[in-house]
Order: sequence, then C-alpha cells, then structure tokens
Amino acid sequence: MTKPAIAKKHTSHWLILILIALAQFMVVLDISIVNVALPSMQRAFSLSTADLQWIISAYTLAFGGFLLLGGRTADYFGRRLAFLSGISVFTLASLGTGLSQSGTMLITFRAIQGLAAAFMSPAALSIVLVTYKEGHERNVALSVWGAVASGGAAVGVLLGGIITQYLTWRWNFFINLPVGIFVILFSLRLLGHYKTESERRSLDLPGAASVTGGLMAIVYALTEAPVYGWGSARILITLIIGVLLVVFFVVNESRAKHPLMPLRVFKIRNIAGANSLMLLLAAGLFSVFFFTTLYLQDVLHYSPVRTGLDFLVMPLIIASVASTIPRLIRRIGYKPILIVAPLLVSAGLFLIARIPVDGSFWGNVAPGLMVMGLGMGALFVAVTIAATSGVPQHEAGLASGLLNTSQQIGGALGLAILTGVLSSSISNYLRALHLHAQPSAAAIAAANVHGFHNGYLLASGFAFLASMIAIFFIKKSKAANDPSHKEISTPGLAV
Repeated sequence: MTKPAIAKKHTSHWLILILIALAQFMVVLDISIVNVALPSMQRAFSLSTADLQWIISAYTLAFGGFLLLGGRTADYFGRRLAFLSGISVFTLASLGTGLSQSGTMLITFRAIQGLAAAFMSPAALSIVLVTYKEGHERNVALSVWGAVASGGAAVGVLLGGIITQYLTWRWNFFINLPVGIFVILFSLRLLGHYKTESERRSLDLPGAASVTGGLMAIVYALTEAPVYGWGSARILITLIIGVLLVVFFVVNESRAKHPLMPLRVFKIRNIAGANSLMLLLAAGLFSVFFFTTLYLQDVLHYSPVRTGLDFLVMPLIIASVASTIPRLIRRIGYKPILIVAPLLVSAGLFLIARIPVDGSFWGNVAPGLMVMGLGMGALFVAVTIAATSGVPQHEAGLASGLLNTSQQIGGALGLAILTGVLSSSISNYLRALHLHAQPSAAAIAAANVHGFHNGYLLASGFAFLASMIAIFFIKKSKAANDPSHKEISTPGLAV
C-alpha cells in the first residue's frame, strides 16, 4: 500500500509544478504580449506616445514596487493564501483590461494586474522551493520555472502578434481567463496549507505604498514634461511629491522594525553594484520592444504577426547563450562577463539607432537585436550570481527579490525618460520644418524615426554606464571556488 501512496504524492508534486509554472507564465506573458499590440491600443483609444508607455509602466511599477511586500506576505500569512489571492485578482484584472473602454481604464487595470502579480509570483516560487526537496528534484523544478520565465517572453511577442491580427488586442488579456480559472480550481485541490515561516505579522505597508506612489509620480512627471513644460506647476509639484515619497521610503526603511527593504544589505558591495547595473540595463532594454514595435508597425507598416515573428530572433539567441554561459563563468568568473555583456547591449542599441525611414527588419534592426541578444543572454545569469554571492543564506531570497525589483523599476523609469526624449525630439523636428499645415505622413514618419534615433542612443548610454559600474563596483569573483556557481538559475528574472 506504500508504493501507490508514494507514486500519488510524486504525481501531485509535478501537477503542482505545472500549475505554478502556468501562473508564472501568465505573469511573464503579460509583460511581453502587450508590446506587439501597442499600436492597435494606441489607435483604439487615440493615445499619445507618452500615454502609451503607461500600459507597460503601470504594470511594471506596481509589480516592482510591491514585489518585496508580496514575498513577505507569503511568508507571514501563508503561501497558499497569497498565491490564490494573487492569481484570482490577476484573472479578474485581465478581464477588466480586455473590457476597457478608455485609455485610463486600461492603464488602471494594468496596474491592478501588476499588483496581483507582485503577490502571486514570489508565493509561487516559494511553493516550488518547499514542495521539492533540495538536490536533483528541486533543480529540475527550478529549471522548468526558469524555462517558463524566459520562454514566456518569446511566446508573448509571437502570440501577441497572432492574437492582435486575427482576434483583436483585447484577446491578449482574455486568454488569461481560462488559464487563471484552471489554475485556481486545481490549486484549491492540490496545494496544501503550508506552514508560515515567521510568527511576525507586521507588514511594511507604508514602505510599499510610498515607494510605488513616489515612482509613479516621478514617471508621470518625466513623461508629461514635454507636453506641459519642465517649468509648469503641474510637473514641478508632481516631481516634488514623487521625490518626497521616495525620501520618506528611505527614511522609513532605516527606522522600521521589519522593513520591506533592509538597507543593510546594500553594505554588501556586490548587491549594490549588481542592482545598480540591472537598473541601468533595464532602463535601456525596455525601450527596445517599445520603440521597435512602433517603428516596424507605424513606419514600416509591418503586420502584428510579422512583427512578432521578427522579434523571436532576440529571445532565441538569449536562450542559447544563457544555456552555455555558466561553464564560462566557472572558468573566468562573473565580473569579466558583467563588463563585456553590457557593452554588447550598448553596441546593439547603437546599431539600431541607425534605422532609416525606408529601412527593413533584417537589414537595419536584426543585426542590433542579435548583438543585444548575445549580451543579454550572458548578462542575466552573471548578474544573478553577482547579486547573491556573498549574501547570507537567510537573505538570499531578499537579494533575488531586490534584483527583480531593480529590473522592473529601472525599466519603468528608463521607459519614461526615453519616451520623454522621443516626444520632445518629434516635436522639435516638426517645429524645425516650419510647417503651416497638418504635417504629411512622410514628415511624421521622419520625425518619429528622428525621435527613435535619440531614444536608442540614450539607451545605449545607459548600457555603457552599466559596464562602468561592473568595472568599478563589482568585486572580482574566484570562479572555480565560488560556491554560488554550483547551481546557477535565474528563476525570478523575466527576459
């Protein structure tokens, strides 16, 4: 009677992994799937480019701002409760996003999606860690988790193109409904009531609210400044409020009994360096899908499906490089890779910055994406190791969560800055033409490409600065002896 019981338990474990992987797939998918659909959403609600970036930024800011709080909630109040609550709200928010009747409604539901994902994702990873015992079984589970996290980005750009072209952009969110309901129903049957990790039930709600609200205010000021002017009262007041909220967050974290982000971890040099590096890289990388989607569909008039297929070149290269880079890290350590990889990303962005109005994907965009893919594939593995090496075991989860938070927040801030540069460049270009009537389609296309040039060049500068951080702030690793290299995975990062 023992063997069937063991077999049943083993089967349920892998069913749990399937459920958890599906949930994580939804989280990652909803970061990438919207990119190809952006021009369709823009036309549906007559959104400006500044408003359009909020469809991405609202999700990533809420996700990054509440991610650490979500992890603490799972520890204090139970992984099962946090996971089921997160996926339930995420599924309902997906329905609301798909039914949106205005740009404001769409952006609001995207923020709710990001908030729900911030509670669902860390709880899901925590369930994986406690379900599978340390060793081969857990390594296999984490490999599946990592494959889903990186594969979701690749599937997202292609699936987003197909759905947008043949169904409408709304179905990019409706597809979450059957998946979410399936995961909820089977999770209620399969997930146990996991023991909480701590008797403390104190959550740093002021910290989570202040950092998220502050960053949203700063992003709003950065994106709307080209419209209202940097000296306008609206922009100055919003910017001041944002900065004050971020300052309050730092002060709160230094004084709170159970802080959301213990500032002491930044005394570890590699944590500070790796998170700064990731923040800068993400600030440049989020522009790639955003700007390139607009270029391919609005300037070159590619269909959503063709755009999605073209984008696949980057995640395929990232996946192939990421699978081989751990062996190189064992030989030379992670610091040389963290110096070279951002330079490859910078070079790729510089190449794309040369796009012409009458260009083509394979002639003008693909070379840059390929070079970037080489750098990104090497970077994500190396930066994860750098951010967690030398960290006490009981704070490894915190270090990993910080890195993911830096990625999301850096991407949102960078996209706000680059979108502001894009809007200003387009306005200045059209103004320089001294047009006395509505600009022609050719003039608008030329103005957009001029704006993309400036945005890509600034993004290239962000990546170059990331390499400088690796040179001066990342401590050199002893590759062969570094225990963190024994098991390399990036389960929390979304490519």
